Amino acid sequence: MLPPTLDDVKAARDRIAPYIRHTPLVPASALKQSIPGCPDLWLKLDCLQVTGSFKARGAVNTLKSLSDDNLQRGIITASGGNHGLAVAYAGWLAQVPATIYLGRNVPAAKAERLCQWGAQVLYEGNDWDDANRAAMTAANTQGLTYIHPFNDPRVMAGQGTLALEILADLPQVDTLLVAIGGGGLIGGVSLAAKALKPDIRIVGIEPVGAPTLKTSVEAGQIVELEAISTLANTLAPRQTEPLNFEIIRRTVDSFVLVSDAAMTDACRWLWFELGVAAELSGGAAIAALMTGQYRPQPGEVVCALICGTGTAGLDG
Repeated sequence: MLPPTLDDVKAARDRIAPYIRHTPLVPASALKQSIPGCPDLWLKLDCLQVTGSFKARGAVNTLKSLSDDNLQRGIITASGGNHGLAVAYAGWLAQVPATIYLGRNVPAAKAERLCQWGAQVLYEGNDWDDANRAAMTAANTQGLTYIHPFNDPRVMAGQGTLALEILADLPQVDTLLVAIGGGGLIGGVSLAAKALKPDIRIVGIEPVGAPTLKTSVEAGQIVELEAISTLANTLAPRQTEPLNFEIIRRTVDSFVLVSDAAMTDACRWLWFELGVAAELSGGAAIAALMTGQYRPQPGEVVCALICGTGTAGLDG
């Protein structure tokens, strides 16, 4: 499986343009409580994307790349919630049936939204890895087209369109802060961003209880975590895949870890200061700044990717 190229990302941008949003890139200004040491902070609000996260980019690009024969029986995936919503949306666009396997750690509200998009929802196991094994088995036995949430160059190319938007709207950006789940988002974004601006800095953020990519990159090989301990279920696969690993270890400059509590505080900050409703993964980049896990240099222009919507910051 070959990794996507910058040309693939540009083709994805054109392919998905009628079906997704060019989301806002806004300065974090006029704040009651600014983040110390980060005066030039910008937020890429892909939480305002169709279905509520960046995942629509990759799912739609993949679906629009498939032949009618591949789509005939339907599409299937496993998800922590957001990728499933994106695949359900893609299925709705193409008028083909979509089946989504979930682990039991996925919030009921996301399962309800999947059903509203017309998807069939099935549960298997306690987390994404369990659900994914069941989805792949069902795809093989039923002849369905499986859309992987991160181990697919078409998905990564779709996610990489975020980098094209950011660099078009904020060409002076020095650093991108990107949350990591399985690596499809940061892999696509870092690949495209480094191709366009080789000196840009890419910082990956993972939960303390799910350091999947940090552990693997430091080990020099893919490591499967024995257990996951985080409420951020969209950032919680136990291992990445070779396609993502090879891109990420070449293009991501550093990794930081943030706690669930820090992500919750970041989501509250986003809601109070900016009226942005984010899930824990959407607050991860801000959490890295608020806790000082990432400290910008003087004059550094930082863009934090707010990747998913939710209600993590609305309580308390």
